[in-house]
Amino acid sequence: MKIAALEGLLFIVGEEGIDVKKIEEILEVSHEEVLEIIKKLCSIYDANERGLQLYVLGNRLKLTTKKEHSYFYKKLALEESPILSQAALETLAIIAYNQPITRVKIDEVRGISSGHMLRRLISKNLIKEVGKSSEAGRPALYGVTGEFLDYFGLSDISELPKIKEEVKKEMEQDLYCARYNEKIS
Repeated sequence: MKIAALEGLLFIVGEEGIDVKKIEEILEVSHEEVLEIIKKLCSIYDANERGLQLYVLGNRLKLTTKKEHSYFYKKLALEESPILSQAALETLAIIAYNQPITRVKIDEVRGISSGHMLRRLISKNLIKEVGKSSEAGRPALYGVTGEFLDYFGLSDISELPKIKEEVKKEMEQDLYCARYNEKIS
C-alpha cells in the first residue's frame, strides 16, 4: 500500500519531485522504511515493460519517462495541435503586455485562477519564471519566452500590437463594473 501511495505522491508533485524527508512525514514511516519502499518501486519501474522510471537526484525523487522511448514522446509532441485555447491566449496576452507579472495579478485581470493555465504555458515553453517579486511572500514573476516570440512571428516584444487607449479604458471599465457592480435581485 505504501508503494502505491508513494507512486501517487510522485505523480502529484510532477517535475518538482519530492524530498525523502517529506515522504517520511506524509507516509508516516521511518527513513529506513522509505528507503525500502523506494527500492521496491525502483525494481518495479526497472522492468522492461514499464515506460516510467524513478529518478533520484540527491534527496529528491521524481517520476520520469525512460529515455529509450523518447522517439515516441517526440512524435506525440510534434503531432500536438499548435492551436491555443481562448484561455491560453488570454493569459499570454496579460503576461506579454504586463510582464513581469505575478500569478495573483494575472488572476485579478482574468477573474479566475490561472495556476493550471500557467503550468500549461510553462510546459509549452511560451512563458517562464523571470524572477521574484518584492511583495510579501516573494511570488514568482512571469514573462514570455523566445518561443512565444517565434510562435507569434515577432522578433521583439515591442512588436506586439498596441492597445488603443479607448479599448484600454473600456477594458478597465468592464473590469471595474464586473468587480464592483452587484446585481440587485
